[in-house]
Amino acid sequence: MSGIVLSASVRQNLLSLQSTADLLATTQNRLSTGRSVNSALDNPTNFFTAQSLDNRASDINNLLDGIANGVQVLQAANTGLTSLQKLIDSAKSIANQALQTTVGYSTKSNVSTTIAGATAADLRGTTSFASATASSNVLYNGTAGGTTAANGTTTLGATIGVFASTGATTGAAGTTTLEGTITLIATNGTTATGLAGVAQPADGDTLTVNGKTITFRSGSAPASTAVASGSGVSGNLVTDGSGNTIVYLGTAGTPAATVNDLLTAIDLASGVKTVSISSGAATIATSVGQTASTVAGGAVTLRSSTGADLSVTGKADLLKALALTTATGAGNANIEVNRTTTAASLGATIADGSTLNVDGHVITFKNAPVPGSTGAPSVPSGYGANGNVITDGNGNSIVYLQAGTVNDVLKAIDLATGVQTATINANGTATLATGTGQSNSTINTSGQLKISTGINADLSITGTGNALNVFGLAGNTGNATAFSAARTSGIGGLSGKTLTFSSFNGGTAVNVTFGDGTNGTVKTLDQLNSKLQANNLSATIDANGLLTITASNDYASSTLGSTTAGGAIGGTLTTALTFSTASNPVQDAVAQTARANLVSQYNNILNQIDTTSQDSSFNGVNLLNGDQLKLVFDETGKSSLNITGVTYNSKGLGLAALTVGVDFIDNAAANRVLTNLNAASSTLRSEASALGSNLSVVQIRQDFNKNLINVLQTGSSNLTLADTNVEAANSQALSTRQSIAVSALSLANTSQQSVLQLLR
Repeated sequence: MSGIVLSASVRQNLLSLQSTADLLATTQNRLSTGRSVNSALDNPTNFFTAQSLDNRASDINNLLDGIANGVQVLQAANTGLTSLQKLIDSAKSIANQALQTTVGYSTKSNVSTTIAGATAADLRGTTSFASATASSNVLYNGTAGGTTAANGTTTLGATIGVFASTGATTGAAGTTTLEGTITLIATNGTTATGLAGVAQPADGDTLTVNGKTITFRSGSAPASTAVASGSGVSGNLVTDGSGNTIVYLGTAGTPAATVNDLLTAIDLASGVKTVSISSGAATIATSVGQTASTVAGGAVTLRSSTGADLSVTGKADLLKALALTTATGAGNANIEVNRTTTAASLGATIADGSTLNVDGHVITFKNAPVPGSTGAPSVPSGYGANGNVITDGNGNSIVYLQAGTVNDVLKAIDLATGVQTATINANGTATLATGTGQSNSTINTSGQLKISTGINADLSITGTGNALNVFGLAGNTGNATAFSAARTSGIGGLSGKTLTFSSFNGGTAVNVTFGDGTNGTVKTLDQLNSKLQANNLSATIDANGLLTITASNDYASSTLGSTTAGGAIGGTLTTALTFSTASNPVQDAVAQTARANLVSQYNNILNQIDTTSQDSSFNGVNLLNGDQLKLVFDETGKSSLNITGVTYNSKGLGLAALTVGVDFIDNAAANRVLTNLNAASSTLRSEASALGSNLSVVQIRQDFNKNLINVLQTGSSNLTLADTNVEAANSQALSTRQSIAVSALSLANTSQQSVLQLLR
């Protein structure tokens, strides 16, 4: 083969063809791999630089999985924190329920003392009260013109009213004039006398006299042994002693009651006559200073008492038979017999039964002679008579109108205010005495009542009937419903004295000086409470001046002055007043049961906090249970983040299980739990912020690494990737070149064959 000699042209074409084939192989390799540098032989610098970039990108890419896991660990911890925060909020709700539940003690610890005369408006009390004088409007007597002032002896009763019938009335026979002995019913005989025809009262008929009832009954009056208890019989009458009377008519065959019996019954009702009842028997007498109603010369004369006007209402025919009215028929007619006033009496008459209520004591005005006087009933048991007043010794009195005077009214008022006191004697009398340093009420020359308030209470007078108006106590217009006046009082007895309490359950120690309420002194209950509030105490005062200092609701379980709670009392006030020993709080069983249930609910929440913190893990890492998380961000390990975990179970959050009977027993205990819960909530929020910051850092680095890998891979590709457009063009050119080279080689061979043909 070595002896073969190629021509220069053939050799040249063969070499060109070989070069073209080599170039074509290189181009096709680049097109198939997409790289212009496939080995160090292609371009050592680019090859090794690109390989370094790819290796770094691969290393960083391997770190992304760890970073992604770290993100999930942080997400799991954040989810746990969110749940823990909700559980803390639930626990807060339970603690707030304890605050809203009825305080766990029915009685809180307190100390008390009585300050004489103290009120909520002035705690200093009073060293003394002085009686003041209040004036009524002017009282006038009954002198014509109405301008003459009344005086103490002016009587309450007026001149007796008189009403005389117009003339005689015939009896049943039509010819007999009416006399006192005429019976109210006639016999069947034509000669018998009695009220005529239809005028005769029937069984059950009634007359009303000054609100009292006269009842007519047929038949004879009962024996004294047969009358009702409290009533008495006198002739044909049975009376109850209060003005109500039954008149027994007898029968048509044997008439009984007479006109005089009827007039007696009317006088008993009007107060003209009185009755004394003993063992069912009634003894009737005309009252002192009164004139009985009469019948004489056929004419009936009715008279009122001095203490009340007379009002008679009854069947018209009966009153006409007595010549007292011109009305006829079975319907009622009314007769009014009015008193008249004089210079000796008040110009206005007072209505029977009216009252004055003076400082809670009752003065009653009654139309009757004073008990114990001639012809009057005896003094009721428990009462004593003085003048025209009887009193029970406790400030309640009855003033008798028939002979009572303005002085008697003033006496009754003084007994009610305490200006005068009454001693009830065994004989039914009352001995009056004026209190030390006090002055009796009087009426001045101008006719004004000068009423002493007394020292026991401010004066307050109300009334019923027309009592306020008659005595000038209804104000200038006469429409006032009450009359009042205040006592005068001395300076408070506690002025300048101090009251101190040491710090009670961590409060601010109290140092109170009593005074007029200026320059830091305390006068009112509100001012005292403003001082006590900062020391967890409060004060109240009742109507009797009992000042009580009490523990606040927040510390209802604490005892004032105890070693553990504090609040010991002291100061110069304690030398003037004696405070009670501090009482121990008394538990409210129902409220404590409710609070114990809340303790159980709270402890269940703590258990959930413990389990939630333990379950907040991802891939075995729990940042809420003390684990640590280390994340590496670069291939050298120099860029990393260490996240230290926390232990956020109930203990780690500073929360402890509550104890029944110790926790939630009062508001302070509930507030302590709330304080711990608020601190735990703040801790969770702070950790959530830290986790959020770390998560943000990790996510930023995660995105950074992804972008960096892309940069590295792009840089590597820029060094090694082939330009497919160029390589494709090269491949096409080399194919053409190869085809030409083959043709040239063929031509070269053809020329040699031609020479060979010549040799043949």
